[in-house]
Amino acid sequence: MKKIGIMGGTFNPIHIGHLILADRAKDDFGLDEVWIIPTGCSYMKKDIDVLPGEERYHMVLLAAKDKPWMKCLDVEIKHSGYTYSYETLEQLKETYPENEFYFIFGADCLFSIECWKCPERIFDACQVIAAVRNDSSTEEMQQKKIELEQKFGAKIELYSFPRLEISSTELRERIRLGKSVSYMIPEQVISYIAKKGFYKEL
Repeated sequence: MKKIGIMGGTFNPIHIGHLILADRAKDDFGLDEVWIIPTGCSYMKKDIDVLPGEERYHMVLLAAKDKPWMKCLDVEIKHSGYTYSYETLEQLKETYPENEFYFIFGADCLFSIECWKCPERIFDACQVIAAVRNDSSTEEMQQKKIELEQKFGAKIELYSFPRLEISSTELRERIRLGKSVSYMIPEQVISYIAKKGFYKEL
């Protein structure tokens, strides 16, 4: 049985913070691979200007090109209508029953996941690795972890992770203003963004 980390998100664009989290989680939890899954039509970000799924998927492919342990899946961008985490995780579990899945996300999501579609089915389909920033309240996170485990029978690992002051929103704004994003976005992705002229207009 392989241990597979799952990271979802818009990745608009993917940046070094995403890659560092994937790399560290892989090593620290003994994951065999990490699968990156760009969202399709996200019901939680429907009002945000997001590049087409195919373009975000291609940028993740570029970022993962030299990392044999990292894969990019287009399962959500090919899905018509809104995409939901529980559906994706259940689909992966059904398609790859030989694998054990670990859903990796920021620990702040622990306080909102009960508002996600069918949270109980998310916890049934996978274990959770919740990345806790160094400046966050460990006590508060631990309390929420216990609450969710008792309510849903969830398996949650709190994972201490360095705070990185990088956000896709900030990066898009820097690109729009013609400022450098070197070292914050993989160079091959920067080249692709420049070639396509992405994020130049609001």
